[in-house]
Amino acid sequence: MILPIDPANKLSFKRCIKDGDLVIVYERHDTMKAVKVSEDGVLQNRFGAFKHSEWIGKPFGSKVLSNKGSFVYLLAPTAELWTLVLSHRTQILYIADISFVVMYLEIVPGCSVLESGTGSGSLTTSLARAVAPTGHVYTFDFHEQRAASAREDFEKTGLSNLVTVGVRDIQGEGFPDEFCGRADSVFLDLPQPWLAIPSAGKMLKPDGILCSFSPCIEQVRRSCDALKSHFTDIRTFEVLLRTYEVRQKILERCPVNEEDSNKCPPRKRRQGSAEGSNGNECSSSPTVVIRPSGEARGHTGYLTFARLKCFV
Repeated sequence: MILPIDPANKLSFKRCIKDGDLVIVYERHDTMKAVKVSEDGVLQNRFGAFKHSEWIGKPFGSKVLSNKGSFVYLLAPTAELWTLVLSHRTQILYIADISFVVMYLEIVPGCSVLESGTGSGSLTTSLARAVAPTGHVYTFDFHEQRAASAREDFEKTGLSNLVTVGVRDIQGEGFPDEFCGRADSVFLDLPQPWLAIPSAGKMLKPDGILCSFSPCIEQVRRSCDALKSHFTDIRTFEVLLRTYEVRQKILERCPVNEEDSNKCPPRKRRQGSAEGSNGNECSSSPTVVIRPSGEARGHTGYLTFARLKCFV
């Protein structure tokens, strides 16, 4: 469960793995998978066979061995990790955009949030955690099978008491009237969000906030035009995340005569080089090298936020 709740109604991961729990198996930095623990279950991967029975009773974060002596880590299923391992039924939002959305929508425990569309449920999972334990997320998708799959995922991750999944064409029909004036925040991820903005405005409480996610700037322009009549503080952001790789390298340093004005910089050790071939001894030392990652994500989409005007 992404939100395990103890008898005191507090969120906590300070517990041991039990039969039926969802566990994130960390194989390496770019390979993780979600596994439901069962007494007679076995995880097979390139590192060998891992018996689930040996996981039960261990705390989250434990290192467990396979029959070949290799190991994996058993991690608690947080919303961030679930975003990285869930099935992609549609293009999903990732951590940088999600954290920005949760902050700017001012979502706190107890909030009521409307979302359309659900897609793979990546953002929905984080919204549910943000409103827990007393709030609720009502999410809608026009595609019935996608909605059913998302509902199954929320059951699996223990969020079904915080999330209600509905099937509805929000662009064409708008949000259900039962939510009129009840929502603290509304999130739209639609091809034509400007069609749903009038309905979203009716759902929001006074001073409520709307966010629309769009991959194209033309969608942003049309959405902003639709927002002007009933919303204020309209702002659009593009979140660009640049990651860096931190590696330890062995650098070779050779002595240089003091009178030599052209001092050579440290260099990487070359495999197979003859030590002392130039008559000088070279010393080696481990050095941390930091460089931008070659796999950094670029543009994902534009996030447009607006606050409902308070009419007196």
